[in-house]
Amino acid sequence: MSRLKLIQSRIRNAAAPRSLRIQLLSRSLLVLAALLLLIGALQYVIMKDFLYKNQAETLLQMRGLPKELFGIPGAGPERLNIRVQGFSGEAAPAVPADPAASTVEKNSSDNSGDRPLLFLPDMSIAYISESGMFTDLTGAAGMVSPRLSAEKYAALLEQFEHRVHGGYEVVQDETGREQLVVFRPAGGPGAQYGLIQIGKDTAPLQSIVLRQLLTFAGLSAVALACGLMLYLPLLRRTLHPLNRMVRTVEEINAGNLSIRFPSRQGQTEIDALAQSFNGMLERLEISFEGEREAKEQMRRFIADASHELRTPLTSIHGFLEVLLRGAAANPEQLQASLKSMLGESTRMKKLVEDLLLLAKLDRQPELELRETRLDSLVSEMEPHLRMLAKERTARFVLTGGVTGMYDDNAIKQVILNLFSNAVQHTDPGQGLITVTLTATPKEAVLSIRDNGCGIPPEHLPHVFDRFYRSDASRTRSQGGAGLGLSISQSIVEAHSGEIRVMSQPGAGTAFEVRLPLNARRELRS
Repeated sequence: MSRLKLIQSRIRNAAAPRSLRIQLLSRSLLVLAALLLLIGALQYVIMKDFLYKNQAETLLQMRGLPKELFGIPGAGPERLNIRVQGFSGEAAPAVPADPAASTVEKNSSDNSGDRPLLFLPDMSIAYISESGMFTDLTGAAGMVSPRLSAEKYAALLEQFEHRVHGGYEVVQDETGREQLVVFRPAGGPGAQYGLIQIGKDTAPLQSIVLRQLLTFAGLSAVALACGLMLYLPLLRRTLHPLNRMVRTVEEINAGNLSIRFPSRQGQTEIDALAQSFNGMLERLEISFEGEREAKEQMRRFIADASHELRTPLTSIHGFLEVLLRGAAANPEQLQASLKSMLGESTRMKKLVEDLLLLAKLDRQPELELRETRLDSLVSEMEPHLRMLAKERTARFVLTGGVTGMYDDNAIKQVILNLFSNAVQHTDPGQGLITVTLTATPKEAVLSIRDNGCGIPPEHLPHVFDRFYRSDASRTRSQGGAGLGLSISQSIVEAHSGEIRVMSQPGAGTAFEVRLPLNARRELRS
């Protein structure tokens, strides 16, 4: 059963047109054909009703003729007794004086030669008396008059008495021929002598309607053929922007995401699609560029970390070789080697701790936020910072009452990193380091400024990069591994803050940290 369904599904998929152009063309022509069919049906109904009404009005115009011309009994109040010459040349029998006693309803051979004077081959005439007797005046030698029910004739007589009747009826006679019949009173106003029924064969009218319908069908077929020939080039031109987009998509690859679609091609839907594609391409380009930069940073990071770790390991390895060659027997050489190895291992431990901290901050910072007064925190660190400054001058300008939700240990590490960086880049005797704390209505501003050599403008964009040193000539004993500023930036951003650097060569450097005040902010990942 499932195999049968699969085959049927494949047949449907193979039969269904997959080209958008073919689908639009076929569906448009199908809609056009349906509209033409509907118009043809409406035209048939409207024209048929118009012709039937027109024919009925033409038949009703005969009501001004005297009823004696139709061979109807009872000429008037004086009971005219006349003989009407028939088409055969023989004299018709005299009409009895009493219509009720008349036997003219019989269509026998006795009066087969008597026909009404206004007899036409495609017309039927009948007389319906007040008592309901039906007399076919043309059936013997012409068209048979259709006969309605007695209730219908009684209703028509009643309507004529109230002068509310009008319209026509379409009925079939005994031979199956369809006729359009109208009715009028046999007598004049105030003298009702029954009904006159006049019928007309509808075949000529239907023939006219059919010819009109066939003409319309032929013109519709021509219109569909012309529409097919004209619609194909128009459709091809309409779908040209979409085809151009397809070609552009085929040209785009991971290394060429800078291509963009024209945003204005004259079609609202295509323009919206192009804008959506452009937005997607822009996001992909940013994503690929970010991934490329991340890979490059990771490569540099691994290379720098390996280099930074190799140096102390190489130094420790060298001292161990010296000690193994006999220096361990010399107390002075042994003491010097052990001190050097201790310094290198301490620096290596600090490097590993910084790397682990950076990795932790890169994943998801876990800060212990609590209400902290920054001025009190800096004042608490002041003795330690002055000890780091040694002979350099350290100034502290603090605004009181600066409070916010911070991780005090992380903020202390930021201050320590920035202050240590200022110490490393200022003169040991003439150096001046100024720590300033101010506040705005929304932010706390912590600034650490020095009067050192400054940073060249080409190095300013990279000072927060990992393992970056603006002065490559400085030894590792004089400076760190280049991770302090990166760690400080990560901590500040984790507090939803911002860190900036401002420097001029020969005029010193200033690092400015801005942290939000009195608000618990969501941590930045």
